[in-house]
Order: sequence, then C-alpha cells, then structure tokens
Amino acid sequence: MTSAIDTMLANAAMPVSSARAFDVAAALRRLAADAARTAPTPEITRSAQAGQRLSVISRWVLNEPDAAVRMGRIADDPDHSAFEADEQLDVDGALVFACLLHLTGHPESAQFWWQLAAGAGSRAAMYCLHLQHLRLGEAREARHWYHQLMQSTSESAPPDATFIEGLEIFARYVRTSGSGANAPTGRLESEVDRLASTGTGSGGIVHRPDRQLVQRLHEFTERR
Repeated sequence: MTSAIDTMLANAAMPVSSARAFDVAAALRRLAADAARTAPTPEITRSAQAGQRLSVISRWVLNEPDAAVRMGRIADDPDHSAFEADEQLDVDGALVFACLLHLTGHPESAQFWWQLAAGAGSRAAMYCLHLQHLRLGEAREARHWYHQLMQSTSESAPPDATFIEGLEIFARYVRTSGSGANAPTGRLESEVDRLASTGTGSGGIVHRPDRQLVQRLHEFTERR
C-alpha cells in the first residue's frame, strides 16, 4: 500500500526544471489589489459607525428605568392618536418612542419623532438625527443637525464639543461592555409592529404610542 501511494505521488510531482519560480512580489501586489477592491470606502465605514452609535444610544435611552413613564406622557387616548401642532410635546417621551421605533425597524417613523423632539429642544434627539443622516449617507442633513446641536443652548451644558465627546465615549463604553442596555425583546417588537399596522398616518408614520405599548415597555425595563 505504501509503495503504491509513493508511486502515485511521484507520478503527480512536477519536475523541478519545468516549475515556474514563485514571484513573491507579484503575489503581494495581487493581494494588495484584492484588499483595495474589497475594503470598505471611508463613506461606508463612517455610515456603519454612525449606525452602531445610534443603536447604542437608542438602547441606552430605552433601558432607562423611567423610559416607560416618559413614553407614557405622549401615549394617546382612544379618540386622540395624532399629534396636534399646538399640543405641548413631552420631549423625553418623544425621544424614547423614537429610539424604540429605530430599534424595532421603523426608521422613517423614528426620524419623524426625533425631529419633533429636536424641534422642542432635545439635544440628544439632534445628535440622533445627526447619526441617522450619517448612517444614510446624507452628509448635508447630518451637518445641519450637528450645527443645530452645537448652536443649541442649555444652562447646564453649554454647546461645545464636550457634549459630543461625552456621547462618543459613552457609546463606545456601552458597545464594549454591554452595560445592561438590552435590545427590545420579540414581544416588545411585536407590539410596535401592531401599532404600526393600525396607527399610521400620512407616509406610513407611526402615530403616538398607546397604553398597551407603554405597558410592554414597562415590563421590558422591569426585567433588566
């Protein structure tokens, strides 16, 4: 058996004289060219990073102990589901709802509610919109919300790069450590889908949350 295998290997061997010398430099050039073709562009990398940061911050907002209470402040009653233009908006509630919509796969509705919160002065919503447009590759809109954020006023935190840096550090910390910031459960996601299927307005935008969704979010935060 051994001699038969040796014979097969010997017959399959290429004569040294006819073998072409291996060109290491050419091989390295081919590898470099392949890597350049498959490497993500700076725009793709920036978009992916923005999406990761946005999800991390949304998870943090959603996992706050009083997230359900905040969202409950914008919950509707049976005869009042649309948000009225002259109605006083609870900024924190709109932010929580937007983050929940983002994490459960309703980006257009999330952007709508972030815009409502940002228009009412939420700096966190402005930053979420900045990341949202970066994620979509919409550089001009991303710059607009970054400018709005830096021009916003706050007695406790004047507009400067420290705010952005703090959010970036926090996003990296949560992403690497987890920090208990869980993603929405399937049950909570199903509730959002239910609301989206029955309570949407023009453009398919999800209306304000109802009490059933608020209760599901309360159960979600209690289980942490």
